[in-house]
Amino acid sequence: MAVGNRIGVILGSIREGRINDRVAAWVINQLQDHGFETRVIDPADPALLPVQTGDAEAVTRLRKRMEGLDGFVIVTPEYNHAAPGQLKTLIDAVVSEWWARPVGLISYGGISGGLRAIESLRVVLAEVHTVTLRDTVSFASPWRRFDPEGRILDADEAATAEAAMAIFAHRLKWWADALAEARQARPYTPEAG
Repeated sequence: MAVGNRIGVILGSIREGRINDRVAAWVINQLQDHGFETRVIDPADPALLPVQTGDAEAVTRLRKRMEGLDGFVIVTPEYNHAAPGQLKTLIDAVVSEWWARPVGLISYGGISGGLRAIESLRVVLAEVHTVTLRDTVSFASPWRRFDPEGRILDADEAATAEAAMAIFAHRLKWWADALAEARQARPYTPEAG
């Protein structure tokens, strides 16, 4: 696999019956169509769910899932004008795994399409030394737009979303390559140099 192609897709919700699975399935298919190798990081996974209580073994499993990845794409709903607390806890559980890696943000929600969740995450992700993509893809009322397998029902909406995702994927690849090359050339932290 080429440098910059290994992307962790992080789901943002742990709710029962979540629409997150449908949107994430679409995102994963799109990323794979654009040449990325994907690895799902799901905070609802029974092996990772104990991260929510600070369980050391679960945090170790999270670190292993993040190991060797060139970047991340977070697929998140918007809860009360922000990203879900469980996603924030997962982000906060590790440190160096985030350093000098790009993070793309895909959101969904009501009329805002989850854009306020994205804005709340940008500040958090800057603090863990990531580079967030300016380009995003968002979906208003996704429960009406996706089938259970993660396909967009309306052909015109699908074409529009795929066009936005093509730009998103191009920029993700650019940043993943650039940051992977920089990490290989020299350590990110001054102590390691």
